[in-house]
Amino acid sequence: MPSSLPQVADALQRVLTEVPAALARETGFCRRCSKVTAACFVQATVLGWLAHPAATLHHLTQRAADQGVALSPQGLAQRFTPAAADLLRRVWEAALTEVVAADPATAGLLARFPAVVLLDSTTVALPDGLAAVWVGCGGRVAQGSQAALKLTVRLDLVGGGLAALASDGRAQDKASPLQLAPLPAGALRVADLGFWSLDVLRGIADQRAYFLSRLHLQTAVFAADGARLDLVTWLEQRRRRRLSVAVTLGVEARVPARLLAVQVPGRVAEARRAAIRADAQRDGKPPSALKLALAGWTLLVTNAPPDLLAIRDALVLARARWQIELLFKLWKRDGHLDEWRSANPARILCEVYANLTALVIQHWLLLVGCWRYPDRSLTQAAQTVRDHAVGLLLALPGRARRLAVLRAICRGMAHGGRIASRRRQPSLFQLLDDPSLSRFA
Repeated sequence: MPSSLPQVADALQRVLTEVPAALARETGFCRRCSKVTAACFVQATVLGWLAHPAATLHHLTQRAADQGVALSPQGLAQRFTPAAADLLRRVWEAALTEVVAADPATAGLLARFPAVVLLDSTTVALPDGLAAVWVGCGGRVAQGSQAALKLTVRLDLVGGGLAALASDGRAQDKASPLQLAPLPAGALRVADLGFWSLDVLRGIADQRAYFLSRLHLQTAVFAADGARLDLVTWLEQRRRRRLSVAVTLGVEARVPARLLAVQVPGRVAEARRAAIRADAQRDGKPPSALKLALAGWTLLVTNAPPDLLAIRDALVLARARWQIELLFKLWKRDGHLDEWRSANPARILCEVYANLTALVIQHWLLLVGCWRYPDRSLTQAAQTVRDHAVGLLLALPGRARRLAVLRAICRGMAHGGRIASRRRQPSLFQLLDDPSLSRFA
């Protein structure tokens, strides 16, 4: 069993018992002695929704009963107050400070780096009544809502480490403090264009770390001789389907990088052009002529040397960025992060923060239970976590009992929840193990 199990057992005790007890009076959740302590409330809601993401008040009162506390659904509903929301928010923040990591990869593409950090964000649209707490962004994501919460997340594919910050829905990705979080020397950061910043890319290089990103098409690109490249004309003049050339990025920033250009099949280019036109029509704007002209190429930039990151390796790791999208899908589709069963703003906030804490705990258990398996299925592993969540609640009072439940979770993940290998279209875990399997090899 993983050596980090005791670490997780202790983190559960701190986050679900010690932290709520310490915050009970400070947050105003407990103003007098009550049978429903802050720890009881946190454990019932966090582990109750972890076990059953669509849990009703009736389900949650059963989780309180598991702790010896008799509580009616109406009595529980009265405890979903702004003070309770503040308590659960601070418990979530405390959970994020716990350092839990899996054993790092020892083979394949990921083993070349001490960390491969993915950076992305997702938005949770909230009822308009919460606009004073989290200001919405409008637009397609939040569907015009006046309230929305944006989660910016950093996920390390090597050790599984997770960091997250909440902000208003209208906050720009590139303004997130996680943009500037330090990287270990030799690490690789893979981020979406929403985080594009030449100053940040230079800062990554200054840390002796590496970046990999799609090229922002509005960025000036200069060849080794100092001439500015007209990418459309320049690529048309090349007679190769794959290119790796030294460039500098930005008129003033002049960030040294390699431009990786890979010509895509015609059907892929046409699909991209159709998506560009559809997005432009949705936004009421004409499609970008530059985007349409360059749709036939995948354009990436990196400062990693060719012997560390060949073109085929970069394409595989660029594809790996979608792992964080799959994590968001797991949180929303299976974890019901953006669903609630009330119109009460305070209760909705309680559900959101309790679910966020539950998902952090679920991630800890994924790290110790299945992260070491390259062919892991997070969806099936998360179901194993839900199956044992009530047992974990019952085991909280004793460290030995917590460890026993954690071992059971690990056994369950070890005997199921794997993705099958494919010969014709290899899965990502196969490509990370052997990038030569890629059709671009």
